[in-house]
Amino acid sequence: MTEILVQVGSEDLVPPVARVVEHPAWPVLKDAVERIRPWQSKDGSIDFDTEGAPDPAEAEQTVRRAADAVLELSSLLPHDAAYHEALVKDLRRWADGGFEVPDFLDSLLAFQPAASRADGLQHLVVFPMYTQNGNPDRNLEAVVLRMVWPDWLAELERTRYDNPLFCGIKFEDFTAGYDTNSAVLFPETIAVREAPDRFSWGGIFCDREAARFRRVTDAAVDILGLELPEDVAAMVHDQKRCEEAFVLWDMVHDRTHSHGDLPFDPFMIKQRQPFWMYGLEELRCDLTAFREAVKLSAEGVPQARDVQVAVLLDRMFRFPVTGERVRNYDGLGGQLLFAYLHKHDVVRWTDNKLTIDWERAPQVTNQLCAEIEQLYRDGIDRPKLVHWFAGYELVSTYLSPHPGSKWAKGPEALDVTQPPRKLVDDVLPDEFPLSMFYEALSKKLKNVIASTKGITADSAERIAV
Repeated sequence: MTEILVQVGSEDLVPPVARVVEHPAWPVLKDAVERIRPWQSKDGSIDFDTEGAPDPAEAEQTVRRAADAVLELSSLLPHDAAYHEALVKDLRRWADGGFEVPDFLDSLLAFQPAASRADGLQHLVVFPMYTQNGNPDRNLEAVVLRMVWPDWLAELERTRYDNPLFCGIKFEDFTAGYDTNSAVLFPETIAVREAPDRFSWGGIFCDREAARFRRVTDAAVDILGLELPEDVAAMVHDQKRCEEAFVLWDMVHDRTHSHGDLPFDPFMIKQRQPFWMYGLEELRCDLTAFREAVKLSAEGVPQARDVQVAVLLDRMFRFPVTGERVRNYDGLGGQLLFAYLHKHDVVRWTDNKLTIDWERAPQVTNQLCAEIEQLYRDGIDRPKLVHWFAGYELVSTYLSPHPGSKWAKGPEALDVTQPPRKLVDDVLPDEFPLSMFYEALSKKLKNVIASTKGITADSAERIAV
């Protein structure tokens, strides 16, 4: 490693460090950001007339302390020099402008982690942002992360699954917005004056996904009396294997949103539609990753079998019982996968014990993927409302709708003279309630799932039930 000496203050020198979080400037930056966060309004501005607001001079001093810490840490990260220079300017401009709604477009455009993906490469990221499945407000956050980009994954991306914007990442440390259930770093969450023409990267924390998967799966296996094959059990108890499974799963999933026989109005475009359509889209992407993993496993890619296990167990155990029962499209997708496999005798719940036919699981899971893909192909020739009803029919073939549902009664129960987006109002918050199996499982897994808030690889072993 090239020796790096970092100047602190006037003359003091800090020996080279392998990790940004070990540098004395990191706790200074983290403390400054944590002091700023409670002062901010939902839009990221600071209203000095509210109770608990700081003196403007104190806020300015704190932001400048954060900016100075960024400059110190930037010496460790020459690949982010342009970003950190723009970041410091954005921080100082925010302070000089009286802490109105922050605008970090310049630093966002300068941050280009996907341009040089290298396994283990560190990044220091500071932005005013909300964290998906975490904090809904645009507070200032600071995150130190590492790229997860092993050679085998880079080769698969180069030769088979082109996804030049995808960044597999893992946590080093973070501020309070990430002490949550958020496992993504997305540019569209950042406060800017205008959205860029296109985003150039997207990051998913595979270490958090892996740690959460391991804890919930371990508990579910015990609750359900499921006997895992030896190789599957070994994978569930191996953080590194799970991280590699999730980074491959995520890379294929991410690119699938723009691949395939998509209807004219693709799902990745923001629009108002019934939540089961979002659920089918997310499930389609996961099942595409599963199908590709089956192919890769036959070709001898060792991580591919683990991807299949991760998709099945995470989708069946964690997804259906996580979050509120209000338009929970990921939960719906998990319910659908379980019900489909159950009705095809791949999973059985008998004598209060769950069994999985691991030999038939790939074939039947791919069969569900094919049904969803057929729905998409047919949707190209359908009006939007007809397509939504076709999606409803697919889901309701395997999941029972709420008995009070208007949509379950068909078009005659709805005012189809209205625009389709207006009919979304007739969708119940919990259009497809949990089955009795999942109601019971939800009660037993509730505390385990709650314990995964803010989980990282380091805390994965400390199972608190």
